[in-house]
Amino acid sequence: MDIEVLGALSVREHGVSVVPTAPKPRQVLALLALNADQVVPVAALVDELWGENPPRSARTTLQTYVLQLRELMAQALAHGPDERCTAKDILATVPGGYRLQTRGGHVDYREFDQRAGLGYRAMDAEDYAGAARRLADALALWNGQALTDIQAGLRIDTEVKRLEEARLCALDQRIEADLRLGRHRELLSELTVLVNQYRMHESLHGQFMLALHRSGRRGEALNVYQRLRSTLVHELGLEPSAALSRLQRSILMARPETPAAAGGSGRLVTR
Repeated sequence: MDIEVLGALSVREHGVSVVPTAPKPRQVLALLALNADQVVPVAALVDELWGENPPRSARTTLQTYVLQLRELMAQALAHGPDERCTAKDILATVPGGYRLQTRGGHVDYREFDQRAGLGYRAMDAEDYAGAARRLADALALWNGQALTDIQAGLRIDTEVKRLEEARLCALDQRIEADLRLGRHRELLSELTVLVNQYRMHESLHGQFMLALHRSGRRGEALNVYQRLRSTLVHELGLEPSAALSRLQRSILMARPETPAAAGGSGRLVTR
């Protein structure tokens, strides 16, 4: 079974989609996919679907959704060669809950973690070209926001935020690697979009400031700092971090710091 959550939900058995059209069964499948090969307790699924006020029929209704998913899986299995595998083998009932079995299939968020991990190790070894390449490969697995087509409850929403934070960390490190390779001009258009999307992400703003300054646009770099400071002060009552303030002063003195000093992996205040 192949699973993709880094964008719209895709779950395929023998190349055939088993994603239902109804919102609640899709929600069940999404939470199972986020925890592939692990037991998802019935209580967690009920909480995801109905929150603090589940109906009396919640567990019975959940069983109906599971049966609907198994029907789709049975149809997909008909396209495969292994007649011994059943829908109950793929979506297994286990003590206390259910488990979605991938049986060695592709899971995009696991592949992302593996590729990103290689990139981080390359950064630690100061192999910036290798880090930029591997982190770009990891980020290429994303196709928009995670589970963008799923009606999310609290548990899926928490997982989506965790995945987004992991993506931002990889993006931050890939940009830092590119800066260390002298690719500041190539980064300008990308960073222009990112600082508008993440209005209070200090690391991205610091990287944008550094790229602008190295491209001979010192005044614009200082304007980026002032806009961020104004946003932080007016919306959160916070001043920029010490690292970003140091970068601003160094640009004023025409002595920009390294990308790491500019706030690599800096705090994410809010979007």
